[in-house]
Parts: sequence; structure tokens; C-alpha cells
Amino acid sequence: MLLIQPLPGIGDMVWHLPAIHAVAGRARGGQVSLLTKRRSLADRLLAADPAIGEVLWLDRQGRHGGLGGLWRLAGDLRRRSFDEVWLFHQSARYALACWLAGIPRRVGFGFGMQRLWLSEPGLGAGDRRRHPIEKARLLLAAKGLPQSESEPVLPVADALEARMQAALSGLARPWIALGIGSSEPDKQWGAARFARLAGHLPGTLFLVGGTNESGLAGEIVAASGNPRERLVRVTDRSIDEVAALLAACDVYVGNDTGVLNLAAAVGTPAIGLFGASPPLTHSARIQCVLPEQGDGEAGMAGIGVARVAAAVVKTLGKTEC
Repeated sequence: MLLIQPLPGIGDMVWHLPAIHAVAGRARGGQVSLLTKRRSLADRLLAADPAIGEVLWLDRQGRHGGLGGLWRLAGDLRRRSFDEVWLFHQSARYALACWLAGIPRRVGFGFGMQRLWLSEPGLGAGDRRRHPIEKARLLLAAKGLPQSESEPVLPVADALEARMQAALSGLARPWIALGIGSSEPDKQWGAARFARLAGHLPGTLFLVGGTNESGLAGEIVAASGNPRERLVRVTDRSIDEVAALLAACDVYVGNDTGVLNLAAAVGTPAIGLFGASPPLTHSARIQCVLPEQGDGEAGMAGIGVARVAAAVVKTLGKTEC
């Protein structure tokens, strides 16, 4: 069985985990082949997930780009002889490729032209603007497929989690992950605020981001005035290692990014800073902090350091560190 989820972000993939697991639950062997884009890092992100039999790459900038790429994609799928596909995207292109590949059962949203190439469209035009999480849930419901997970759950390899725990064992508790990365500038809380937050928090702080945030991590360390051993830079780790680190941490706090969703999915209480995007409501593990009303500041600047620190300390009080 094939499942297509082409949205490229880490958060996008995490959002779809309940749907992926529900579809895999009815597949032979309890596994699906997942077709997605390389930016999702799905091969490492989902390496320990038993629902994933294999990850196939959708290369829109190369092999699968243009009209010729559509035929090549159809050929690639035809050679694998899939008998069923679930398409969690509104693109007509991918539905057409599955039709050309001769996949008999083709389930998807069915918006616009996509409906022509599906054997089983599931949603109506009024659902088009819904959040991806809601569209996935509604498609499963329309096809009578129960969703056993109320929110995303991401397995972490036992061996990797054990190695991470051992590596961190000498560091002062609590272990707090600061999600300093951001996909867009207006979602960035900023080095100065993260540095001030560090001064309010106990234990060991992990500055989590991608390679592009290595400079930002350095700014935070330099501005914080804290002993360097308290702030650990984590900007060069693979996504499965980041997941293992987050699973070991007592709390996550940071920008609205895929890593925020990842922290919640591995079971860590997560505090998200939402000054430039709508707050997320799909996970009970995510606490949203919004700009203070009437304080004269807008966006991320309206989220005060003291208020975030208080939220972290309160969350730590509810967990065993």
C-alpha cells in the first residue's frame, strides 16, 4: 500500500502521523510505502516507526519535474505494483500519476481536478481550506477508518534513546530544550530574548536548531552570561538524534517550528511561542504562549521573557526531573 504526503516540513510529517498509522493498520503487514519529499527527512525521522516499510522520494526539481516527470513518476509507481494509495494532498498531479500507474484504489481529498483521477474522493469543496490535520482526520472518517491516536506519536529507537540518556547523564537536571530555529523571520523570538530566558532557568539548556542556526546559538551563549557548560549547542545533529534528545528532555520551549511538534510527538511537554502564527490545538502536550494583550508590542516581541520563564518553571513542577 502506498501513502503520499508531499508537504515538505518536519512538522507537516509529524501532523500526519495519526493518519499514517491508521492507514498502515489496515495494510498487509501493518506497513505502508511512504512517498514524500527529501526536505521532510522522513528516512531518518521515521526510521524507528514500524508503520513505515520504505520511504520513496518525490523529486519535483529533478526526475519527477515537468510533464516528462509525471510520466516517470507514474512509471516508478507502476513497477511497484501498488494496489491502493492514500493521497494526503490536494494536488491533481499526484492523483493523475497514480491513475496512470494503474493503481486500482485511489483515495484522496478530491478537490477540483483531483476528483477526476481518484476512485474514492472523500471530502467536499468546503473542506479545502481546513488545516492539514483536520483534512486528514476527515478523510479517514469519510472512509470509515478509525484513527486510534488522538495526537501524533513518534517512536524513537530504543538503542538511540539509551545512548542519548548515557551521553547526558553527567549534565545537571532539569534538561531543557530551547527551540531557537524558525522557518520564517517573523516567527523568530530572537537571540536576546533566548539569552535572557536562559538566565531565568535551572539545569542544562540545549540550543536546538539546524545548521543555519549555529551562529544564532553562538550569539545566545555569548549574550547569556551563563557558564558555557550550562548551554549546549545542538545544531549539527541528524533529526533522529534530535528526536532522541527531545525525548530525554524534561521540557521544550521555543519558536513555532517542526521541532516543537517533534518534541510533543516524542512525549515531551512543549511550550510554543506563537506571535506570528495561529496557535496549535492538536496536541495536549503543546502549551501555546501568545503576545500579551495591550502591552504595546506586536508579534513575537509581545511575548515577554518573564512570562515564558514562568510557564517553563510551572511545567517543570508538574514533571519528575
